[in-house]
Amino acid sequence: MLTGCGGKEKAAGELQEVKLVLDWTPNTNHTGLYVAQKQGLWEKHGLKVEIILPPEAGASALVAGGSADFGIGAQESMILARENGLPLVSIAPIIQHNTSGFASPVDRNIKEPKDFEGKSYGGWGSPAEEAVIGSIMNVQQADVKKVNFVSAGSADFFTAVKKGIDFEWIFYGWTGIEAELRNEPVNMVYLTDYSKQLDYYTPLILTNEKLIKEKPDVVRAFLAGASEGYQYAIANPDEAANILIEAVPEINAELVKASQEWLSPKYQDDAARWGEQKKEIWSGYGEWLTSNGLLTKELDYDAMFTNEFLPK
Repeated sequence: MLTGCGGKEKAAGELQEVKLVLDWTPNTNHTGLYVAQKQGLWEKHGLKVEIILPPEAGASALVAGGSADFGIGAQESMILARENGLPLVSIAPIIQHNTSGFASPVDRNIKEPKDFEGKSYGGWGSPAEEAVIGSIMNVQQADVKKVNFVSAGSADFFTAVKKGIDFEWIFYGWTGIEAELRNEPVNMVYLTDYSKQLDYYTPLILTNEKLIKEKPDVVRAFLAGASEGYQYAIANPDEAANILIEAVPEINAELVKASQEWLSPKYQDDAARWGEQKKEIWSGYGEWLTSNGLLTKELDYDAMFTNEFLPK
């Protein structure tokens, strides 16, 4: 039996209700979750999962405070949240390797980090942006001070580059695939091509320490359903895409289909099982943050993640 609120056991056949808050509007990062919901995979494990869209503050605050049981986040923001005392724990990365990078229209002739010099970068104002760009430029002895940092505001990539911005940070599996479909090809400079420490987990599924301590069976049941959902999406990208399209009718169906085909093999990639995490990925990125002045406290990386609840 699953343990319910206040430590009481849920009666046989009664589902434990939990909330999952996304990190963004639904997309193919989330497909396995919608598969789990549609196919009753969570119900099979005793859960009724409500998927909700994120507020302005994002998922982390809701999960840390217990207003949501699970959320979608990313390693870069979670480490900084832990530094600020938020009791968040990663229970599974959705994608095994970092698929993000810097995209630019091919006519800007940006093919490697040194080509960022003299160009305009459109961002959202995070200190990490200049640090990431600077660190991969340093590999080629290029100077980040020669990059023009511009606020892109709410404009999407395609709008921003038409307004004079030369490159932006994107996930290829969504925006890059959209560029292909629009016949607006882009050059990509992937973080992982220039720094092993920047091969961090993004996105990932997180929960809080209290839920792990008080209701470990709920965490285990949630991950069992999610794992089955992502395994289905790995094996059946087209069918999984259809489930996401049905769940989110306003989504761009053509983009979902193409994105899913590209992304499905990357969910598990070279890991022994979907959702597996390694300490060296957590500590490596933490060391990168520290060396770039973005992390000032010594943190316990073992406390930030767990593989304990993954299906065997």
